[in-house]
Parts: sequence; C-alpha cells; structure tokens
Amino acid sequence: MASEGINKFIKLWLCMIISLCYCYSIGRTKKTPKGIVRLLCLLPVMCLFLAIPLNISSIHFAGTTAFSISWLANFKLLLFAFGKGPLSSPSLSLPRFIAIACFPIKIQQHPSHLNVYQTPTNYAIKVLLFALLLSVYDYTHHIHPTILLVLYCFHVYFCLEIILVTVATLTRALLGLELEKQFNEPYLSTSLQDFWGKRWNLMATSVLRPTAYEPVRNTAARFIGRKRALLPAVFGTFVVSGIMHELIFYYLGRVWPTWEVMRFFLLHGVCVTAEIVLKNAFADKWPLPREVSTPLTVGFVMITGNWLFFPPLLRCGAKERALEEYAVLGAFIKNVTTLTFSSFQSH
Repeated sequence: MASEGINKFIKLWLCMIISLCYCYSIGRTKKTPKGIVRLLCLLPVMCLFLAIPLNISSIHFAGTTAFSISWLANFKLLLFAFGKGPLSSPSLSLPRFIAIACFPIKIQQHPSHLNVYQTPTNYAIKVLLFALLLSVYDYTHHIHPTILLVLYCFHVYFCLEIILVTVATLTRALLGLELEKQFNEPYLSTSLQDFWGKRWNLMATSVLRPTAYEPVRNTAARFIGRKRALLPAVFGTFVVSGIMHELIFYYLGRVWPTWEVMRFFLLHGVCVTAEIVLKNAFADKWPLPREVSTPLTVGFVMITGNWLFFPPLLRCGAKERALEEYAVLGAFIKNVTTLTFSSFQSH
C-alpha cells in the first residue's frame, strides 16, 4: 500500500511538472499577452492544482503538495498571468521556472549577504530535537495535555523547517540556486508583526505581499490615504492566509471546516493591526525590552494556536497518521541500512 501511494504521488507530481511546462510556453508566446487572456489560459492548471491534493492519502505528502502547489504555485501563477512575480523573469529557464513555481523557495537578491547553508549544525540539531520529540510521543499518557500542546507547536516548527531546508538543499545542488531562509528563528520574535512578517514561513509572507497585501492597500489608499490603508491591508492579508490554511486543513482531514483556523488568523490580524496602531502611538515613549516582548509574543502565539489552530488537526487524527508514516519511514531506513551493511560485509 505504501509503494502504491508513493507511485501515485510521483505520477501526480509528473502531471504538475507537465502542466508547468505548458504554463512556461504560455508565457513565451505573444499570442497570450499578460492580463485576462493569459489568466484564462492558466485557469485550468490552477484548478488542477486545487484538485491534486485530494488524490493524496499521506498526510505529509498531502500537506506538502497543498502548500507548495494549491497555495504557493497558484498564487505565483496568478502573478505570472499579469506579468508580475518571480515566474515573470524573461531570463528563467524551464527547470528554474518549474522549481520556483513548484517549491517554496525564493532566490536571494544578494547571495553574499545571507547564506542559509553557513550553519548546517543548527539544522542537524533541529533534526535530532525532532527525532527526540517523536520519541516523547510514546509517553503521552504521562504528559499533561497543556505540555503536549506546547510540544505540538515545536513539532510543526521543526517539521516545516526540516522540509523546507531539504527542498532548499536539493534545489541548490540540482540548479545552483542560492535560496533565502524560510524561517528566521521565530522563537526570538519581539512582536506579532515581527513574528508574521520577518520570522515565520517567509515564503508564504513573500507570496502574500504582492497577491493580498499590496492590492488591498492600493485599493484602500484611494479612499482613506496610503498611510491609513496599511491597516486594512494587513488585516486582509490575514483573511487570505486564514482561507488558505482552512483549505490545507481540509486536504489533511477531508472534513468540513469548523472555521477555528480562520478565527485564529482573524484574531492575529486584529492583534497585529492593533499592535501597529499602539506602536505608532507609544513605542517611542515606552518601548518594551526584548526580555519582556519575546515571551509575550511567543506565549500569545502558542496559547492562541493551542486554542484555535491545533484542535481541528487533532480531531481529524493528524497526529496518529503522522506517527504511522514516521514508523513506516523508520522501518524503510532500517531495512535499507541493513541491506547496505550486509552488502558491504559480503564484499
């Protein structure tokens, strides 16, 4: 059954790659100029990308595909339809076009200023911590539910960072692309604005800015001025993010949304806009020291996440399914290691 799932997953990704080849050709022909005409040509592919995760049973494969394809790739194609975004560069080769469209990566503008591969030890430590965290789940009946929810926060962070760094490493090896960091030590955030804008899942942030933040701000600026338009733009970005997270959760659990995840992002949207107003009014007079602001920020994210974000995941059995997949992966690695060792001994 596992091999069948992997084969199906590979076929679906081949289908996506072929679809992106079509999108690449659309951008290179004068018969489909940017704008509504190009958008209509790309629309079937975008609909396909929304449907593909429904055909994947693995929670990790479904989640990764939903984030990479249904969200990021579709948003990049939306920008591409109007001649904007990373896919619109005329110098992009087909392999780079596919890589940038398919995967949560962003090419560095100044590679010498930032190199995510300068500290591989940090990622090795996080892999070890993630493995330790998985072993702790064997004793969940001895752990207080509140502590378990805190562990789930670290689980999501470690899992996402490991997946994104793996993608970045492979992309660098295969295509020679220097990539920006996907996370920037979110546990050091000094404010919600800092957490969501500069530290957590920076690829999602970079895609939401031109597709949600900037259009809302430009529209609102016509009525209330550009400075005041910042607030509805920030809140609108959280609304879009909430909708996309609800979609991803549906792919993972295949159950009708309870809108708790949406309420999580609406709450944070309200809090970030309030934070901006308060900072403009009082930050210069009474700035909070990092020793106070960091625990407050991280604590608020964890508390609200445990209240609204994780319950839908736990109800659909995401944890149990994830642990089953880790067990299958562990058994596969063990078998490969045993066969390799046996082959080495025989020679």
